[in-house]
Amino acid sequence: MHFLYNLGIRSYGLILFLAQFFVPKAKKWIGGRLHFWENLPDISGKHVVWFHCASLGEFDQGLPLMNRIKTENPSVYLLVTFFSPSGMEHYHKRNHLADFVCYLPLDTPKNARKFIHYFSPKEIFFVKYEFWGNYILAGKKAGATVYSVSAIFRYNHRFFKPHGTFFRKILRQFDAFFVQTELSVQLLQSIGIQKVHFVGDTRFDRVIENKNNAQPDYILEQFTAEKKAWIIGSSWSVDESFLEQLILKQAEELPVILVPHDISETHLREIEKRFGENLIRYSNWKTHSTARILLIDSIGKLANAYQYGKIAYVGGGFSGSLHNILEPAVFGLPVIFGPKHSRFPEAEVFIQAGIGFSVSNIEELEKTWSFILENIDSITQKARVEVSKSAGATERILEKINLRVE
Repeated sequence: MHFLYNLGIRSYGLILFLAQFFVPKAKKWIGGRLHFWENLPDISGKHVVWFHCASLGEFDQGLPLMNRIKTENPSVYLLVTFFSPSGMEHYHKRNHLADFVCYLPLDTPKNARKFIHYFSPKEIFFVKYEFWGNYILAGKKAGATVYSVSAIFRYNHRFFKPHGTFFRKILRQFDAFFVQTELSVQLLQSIGIQKVHFVGDTRFDRVIENKNNAQPDYILEQFTAEKKAWIIGSSWSVDESFLEQLILKQAEELPVILVPHDISETHLREIEKRFGENLIRYSNWKTHSTARILLIDSIGKLANAYQYGKIAYVGGGFSGSLHNILEPAVFGLPVIFGPKHSRFPEAEVFIQAGIGFSVSNIEELEKTWSFILENIDSITQKARVEVSKSAGATERILEKINLRVE
């Protein structure tokens, strides 16, 4: 089975190599790993703690734990790797304490052995869904302690299928799992893994930290004029089309801050065409503008913008890629999202708590909108309570891990 895994990894690498000539993201993936071994830092004599994240979202999940480890153990050398270009391109916009950040080379046995031999990490943290078999095996063979943090497991994962023998072997290499859901505990125990702890989602700690460090934004203050806004975060074209009539209808009463996931010029122009003179770009803001829709046309402003909100709509729920609904909730905003959210346990938690609202058609959207406005004060209070009571995952993990820092 290990042979088939390695064959699949090499095939995946070949596909990406060929795709780079047609797909920009694949080109970044390949280009980011060129000359990897010639550009490594000197880490001789250092205690290396390695965190691996798929992309920026996983980095945000691991960040509270990373920063606590580094703050409490300043001599630690904090290494962070990414699989996806989205992480490498935007991690620097976060308040992080990493000493070195790089792409993770393809998970071949040779790469894994070479990487582990060079960095000799004492502790390894794989965040959420990342389980690269050769790196995990090489790390354990070298004597590292291996953890999985903010992990989520579901019935349909390959670990729990008859053909998942090799992948179950990989899971058994871990010294401990720190999971987000009770179902994850049950699933791991069903295959004989007992070193598992239900600690919750570290992102709650992250968004609370963001709220406490929120910075004023002069343009957003002018645009809202002390009147709370409807924040539409990480929207895709399908979201914008779905919301169009409600946005135009409500904009006179409630200013709209629109933060699209894709800020390419093509998409920005598509949005401008959709809303016309009612809209102005953030980069073109004029003090006396009468526009009621503000289009954020730069990366990294969404989490901070929620402080100016009254209601939030978070995109990705029509494609099964729901974006972060914790960020608006920490500011007390009711959160509306699309119907495809089964992979995001926080969505169901929010729905049950009465602070999250899933909609699949215009009629549901309008009814939900009316309900929220009629009950805004109570929903806002419940949102703040829900986020507050869900905090503490980072502390619970720190209580269980054992860093051997000398």
